[in-house]
Amino acid sequence: MSKLTVKKAAVLGAGVMGAQIAAHLANANVPVVLFDLPAKEGDKNGIVKKALSGLKKLDPAPLASVDKLKWIDAANYEEHLPLLAECDLIIEAIAERMDWKNELYAKIAPHIGTNTIIASNTSGLSMNALAQGLPEALHPRFCGIHFFNPPRYMHLVEIIGTQSTDAATLDALETWLTSRLGKGVVRALDTPNFVANRIGVFSILAVMHHTQAFGLGFDEVDALTGPKIGRPKSATYRTADVVGLDTLAHVVKTMQDTLPHDPWHSHFKVPAWLHGLIEKGALGQKTRGGIFRKQGKEIQVLDLAAQAYRPSVGQVAEDVAAILKIKNPAEKFLALRASQHPQAQFLWAIFRDIFHYAAVQLEHIAHHARDLDLAMRWGFGWAQGPFETWQAAGWAATAQAIAADIAAGKTMSATPLPGWALEAGRMGVHTAEGSYSASQKTYVPRSMLPVYQRQLFPERVLGEAVASPEKSGTTLYENDGVRLWVLPTIDARIGIISVKSKMHTIGNEVLDGVMAAVQHAELALDGVVIWHEAPFAVGANLQQVGAACAAGQFDVLEATVEKFQRTSQCLKYAQVPVVAAVQGMALGGGCEFVMHASKRVLALESYVGLVEAGVGLIPAGGGCKEFAIRAARWAAASSTPNEVFNFLQPVFQNIAMAKVAKSALEAIDHGFAQPTDTVLFNANELLWVAIKEARAMADVGYVPPLMARGIPVAGKTGIATLEMMLLNMKEGGMISAHDYRVAKAAATALCGGEVEGGSLVDEEWLLTVERRLFVELLKTPETQARVQHMLETGKPLRN
Repeated sequence: MSKLTVKKAAVLGAGVMGAQIAAHLANANVPVVLFDLPAKEGDKNGIVKKALSGLKKLDPAPLASVDKLKWIDAANYEEHLPLLAECDLIIEAIAERMDWKNELYAKIAPHIGTNTIIASNTSGLSMNALAQGLPEALHPRFCGIHFFNPPRYMHLVEIIGTQSTDAATLDALETWLTSRLGKGVVRALDTPNFVANRIGVFSILAVMHHTQAFGLGFDEVDALTGPKIGRPKSATYRTADVVGLDTLAHVVKTMQDTLPHDPWHSHFKVPAWLHGLIEKGALGQKTRGGIFRKQGKEIQVLDLAAQAYRPSVGQVAEDVAAILKIKNPAEKFLALRASQHPQAQFLWAIFRDIFHYAAVQLEHIAHHARDLDLAMRWGFGWAQGPFETWQAAGWAATAQAIAADIAAGKTMSATPLPGWALEAGRMGVHTAEGSYSASQKTYVPRSMLPVYQRQLFPERVLGEAVASPEKSGTTLYENDGVRLWVLPTIDARIGIISVKSKMHTIGNEVLDGVMAAVQHAELALDGVVIWHEAPFAVGANLQQVGAACAAGQFDVLEATVEKFQRTSQCLKYAQVPVVAAVQGMALGGGCEFVMHASKRVLALESYVGLVEAGVGLIPAGGGCKEFAIRAARWAAASSTPNEVFNFLQPVFQNIAMAKVAKSALEAIDHGFAQPTDTVLFNANELLWVAIKEARAMADVGYVPPLMARGIPVAGKTGIATLEMMLLNMKEGGMISAHDYRVAKAAATALCGGEVEGGSLVDEEWLLTVERRLFVELLKTPETQARVQHMLETGKPLRN
């Protein structure tokens, strides 16, 4: 397999998808030329420049750092087509019209480089048909790359080869998309809507069909088809609003036009009421109204019977809610089938018809069942794919129930289940041997592409041979909070410290465990990695803090804070390298652990910040101390080496506002991580890379830093300057009196305490200052109320 190197890319089409694909390429340090039609008036690049400006306003942000925008160049088809010759990858992302795409392909063909890969981001058009719009010489380098919206956040990418696409090109592309862009790749067959949209859109149509059949309200259905059954919070009808009702209708029309022989074809149409909304211009979220709308603070839903909107109050019936709480899937599905409640019958019906459709279509749309299930997880956010759910519910019993409903005329199609689904002794489609391929009539193992060797614990489907981190490797040390272990097949002398607490909160048992694990590593190992599945750590264990406050045990709390500081210092000054492998939230104390590690390997989607102000506290696990030291270091490298205040001000604002970096790149920008740290786009590679980083540091003779001394601080002058800003905010009603107190404490800790500006202090001084201020805040009723409110509601209290 040849290696794919993309030094520069082009994206054709600056619409919603094209612009965001360009943004994600720029996130990955790939310079991009973004093309669109020339504007009819003014700057011919006006269409693209407007799209680029819009990227900065979108939420969630397509850019991992606003700075990445400068790597996207605006271009138009009239003036800049010769730039395509410089590009290693061209992604076409214009509207879903075969004639428009073919017209564009004819324009670009003469300018495509001899080794350039050309791909279409079509969501459902035939790739073999699209290939006919290109010269035959380009066919081996043409395929489909179907991103899901929004491209930065949605894990799924479907690759669709044509009859002529070079196999090595597809392997190289899968490798590049997996590691460089961080995607979960599924090889789709060239059938309309491919894999995820084919099943996902059918599931929406099934829900719409049974909503009417059982007489349920749209809000009632969304209460049933969200997290309670392992689907996203947006459920079904809110998802339709987010996608756009016109877009949904277009995708359904594609299925209607291109799948005339599908046994479910009569259902490939949107209901009359949905057509009515589209005709009125009520397209969903983009027009601020569709199936749902917001009036003031009230969420309203369309009531078909009344032909008007009403308050959204959808609820799950008590007896149905009780069924959904049953942990055993087989018992749960048996209870749904047995219940006479319309909501239960509705749920059984939508599952039954999705199982039925997926089984019949498997051989036509996917290479095997694993691809279909992972496509639904990664592309639609389902907790389990349809085959996983069926297998968990008891394959044979569920298959017999589906067959009985088909015979009774209850299903959406009379087509029988395929013979393989009813085979005697079948327990499912996912086994230790592999996943079932209906077209090959055998079980297919995981891909052997070398890129997947970097994923030590990849996402698995139910029934596969699973190597879980908890049951892998050799344990060297363990207590209630932490496990130190090694993977001898990867590196027997690089330890892995995994926190075991819920959400990886940091309590006494974790602090004790981390220090003991590091001490063990110093004696017997070459380095350690702090790694566990996301989140990295959501902060200190507030349950322990709240209980100690309620008991008035402030001496115990101060001792715990000091232990936290000693643990952070233990990570920083360990005699072996300590690499933090970060994914998801690293907040409060979790952020402080990250800051004190020798090096960080961060997944792009890491959300890092010192958020203690949200519970009326300041960072006291060494966070303020570290930023005081870093400000001094940054100042020393500037033209004013003793003037640290300018470097403290942005840090202070982040801490006082509990601001969280929304990507690994932002974490570096905010100073929580360093420019020399490693950012990975595929979180499944974190552990492998972190072990390699620790090994490399050890092999070059890692020496820990010396404890900082002679640190110039901003002192009383810096505190006073920050206090003036706080005073204006307080008098303007922007912050409360307690917000003021908390923020002043943060300012004091960052500025090194009530000393003269420019005073030289050491780390112990800074630790003592932040610890004293932290405990003083803990003794206030306002902070105690904030801690309790966070424990009870999970939300910050502003008092």
